[in-house]
Amino acid sequence: MGAHEPLRDEEQNRRPGPSPPGGLLDLLGVAAVVLDTSGRIVFWSPQADEVFGYTAEEALGQYAAQLLVREEHRDLVVKLFAEVMATGASWAGAFPIRYKDGGTRLVEFRNMRLLDDVGDVYALGIAADQSTLQRMETDLALSERLVSQAAIGIVLLDTDLRYLLINPALERINGIPAADHIGRHPRDLLPFLDVDTIESAMRQVLLTGTPLIDQYTVGRTPADPDHDHAWSVSYYRLEGRSGRVIGVAGTVVDVSERHQAATEADRARRRLAMIADASARVGTTLEVGTTAQELVDVAVPDLADVAAVDLLDAVLAFRRTDPSQERGPELFRALAVATAYPTPATGALQPGDLAAYSADRLITQCVHTGQPVVVAHVADKDLQRIARDADGAAAFARAGVHSYLAVPLIARNEVLGAFDLLRARNELPFDEDDVILAAELAARAAVAIDNARWHQSVRNVSETLQRSLLPGRPPRLTGLAIASLYQPAQASSEVGGDWYDVIPLTEDRTALVVGDVMGNGIDAAATMGRLRTATCAFADLDLAPDEVLQHLDKITHGLEHYIATCVYAVYDPHRHRCHIANAGHLPPVLAAAGRHPRLLDLPTGAPLGVGGVPFHTTAFDLNPGDRLVLYTDGLVETRHHPIDERLDTLLRTLDEPLRPLDETCEWLLHALRHPDDHDDVALLIAQATPVSPAPGSAGGEDAPVA
Repeated sequence: MGAHEPLRDEEQNRRPGPSPPGGLLDLLGVAAVVLDTSGRIVFWSPQADEVFGYTAEEALGQYAAQLLVREEHRDLVVKLFAEVMATGASWAGAFPIRYKDGGTRLVEFRNMRLLDDVGDVYALGIAADQSTLQRMETDLALSERLVSQAAIGIVLLDTDLRYLLINPALERINGIPAADHIGRHPRDLLPFLDVDTIESAMRQVLLTGTPLIDQYTVGRTPADPDHDHAWSVSYYRLEGRSGRVIGVAGTVVDVSERHQAATEADRARRRLAMIADASARVGTTLEVGTTAQELVDVAVPDLADVAAVDLLDAVLAFRRTDPSQERGPELFRALAVATAYPTPATGALQPGDLAAYSADRLITQCVHTGQPVVVAHVADKDLQRIARDADGAAAFARAGVHSYLAVPLIARNEVLGAFDLLRARNELPFDEDDVILAAELAARAAVAIDNARWHQSVRNVSETLQRSLLPGRPPRLTGLAIASLYQPAQASSEVGGDWYDVIPLTEDRTALVVGDVMGNGIDAAATMGRLRTATCAFADLDLAPDEVLQHLDKITHGLEHYIATCVYAVYDPHRHRCHIANAGHLPPVLAAAGRHPRLLDLPTGAPLGVGGVPFHTTAFDLNPGDRLVLYTDGLVETRHHPIDERLDTLLRTLDEPLRPLDETCEWLLHALRHPDDHDDVALLIAQATPVSPAPGSAGGEDAPVA
């Protein structure tokens, strides 16, 4: 159907009744003149005043040929008038008339014979100014051509939003014949579009008269029901010359290519933003589990509804062989899972679980080939190859999983595991762009995971070494109860050289030692082991505390790049006397029974390894019920508080109601140490207990403690 096919339904026709001025006939200024058989004017319409220039008073009763026709044209006019009156045939054409002002005007005529009820004959002439008529014809022709041949869709709907006309371009866009549009509403024909929004916009334009320009709508039409298209739509209220609202006109431009380009650009921006986000958020620690969780948190919800990281158990245990040579099942450990919303899928992906995947599973193929595996549209049979078992497949089915992507985690040419992504509520399947993005995220995260894996291994070795070098539970001691605690640093690279020792000596005496090798890692732990061994050897020689430190200083001085702090004390339970020397260490705390705890005022001394600085032994009483607290700086030092303030906090914490020794160790650690502190802690608490005095016991001659 063309742009000007007549309306199909009678209800579309104008209802009976007067119409306001400004219609088409008013625009043309059509005049009516009636002549009798003699050619005299007997009827003269008001419009004739404009066309011919004469009023009715001036024209009525005059011979039309003499009044309106120049002399050279009168014979032709008389001839044509006679033919119409004699034959009844109509005549149409343009004819020059003489205007009242004497000028000549070309007028378009339609002449016909009239017959009244008594048999009298008249001639009716309908006339319009030819220039006005030609202008109108030109406008109509132009409008028709523009509408019918326009490359964009054009539509006109009435005030009830029923189609009045559509052009061929919109007919092709909608995929529905033009004739099937007429008299119907958009919602009747285009159910795959957002017709509520479309009709609401058109009603707004009808109500306000304000055009809506370049409104985007995306959807599908019968012309291409399998693919989304985008259109730029503009709406205008259409009014007649009199202001009567005719309806709403619209233009429809297919901007699918522009929309696709904008969508791709937006996706590219989101991908870059996600990569930048991953660069900032993934790898903030040297913990494998934390790094894996950071990766899945970045991926959800923008890339996937569910994300998981599964590492090969052999990789975590450092016994991995070349995966390209593997063809059997693989053992995976689920390290991290993130979901965009609560979903049954998490039942098949529990962090910490160790699960065997057979060789035909997609995650196994991913790590064996080192290539991404994507299933854009997941079927039931695919779920069996995605999940670890039938229960997992059922959980994925309940979650509505419809698309799957797994990319390998590869670092330093070693496949560590897989980065798994699932979509359920996100209706889009994974595509090639998603594969590229996931691979980029996995590549960045894999390096961070591998770094964390190696650092964690080094930490485990260092911590194992350090714990192996620390003493076990001491034997039963005379007159002394002991509690000790060692807490490694939280950072993987900061396993340090803190140590403590309890050494039984002759005559029921006990040596108490706490020290700290400056530095961290395996070297610091090894140095600590050497110093602890040397301390035990010198203690067996029954040397005074300052002499023990003097020998340790010589040994440490011979160790390249290392110095250490140390407190060495010897307690005699029969004399209730303690002899102590300090090598640059924080002062011990004496918590005498019934008194407030206080720091021992000792000569600080230089750290071990400085060389050439003497040490001094100090003596003080340690009576039954008194406690001596030895500790390393990791217990009290922070990056944000002065050391004096922290030592005061230690004293206040110890001044609380008395707890058992082991509980006191735990309480001090909990109260003073932050979980993220980057230093290890060695803590030793000794409490004097009653014993029978040894015969001839006497106090020592060392300098008393202040």
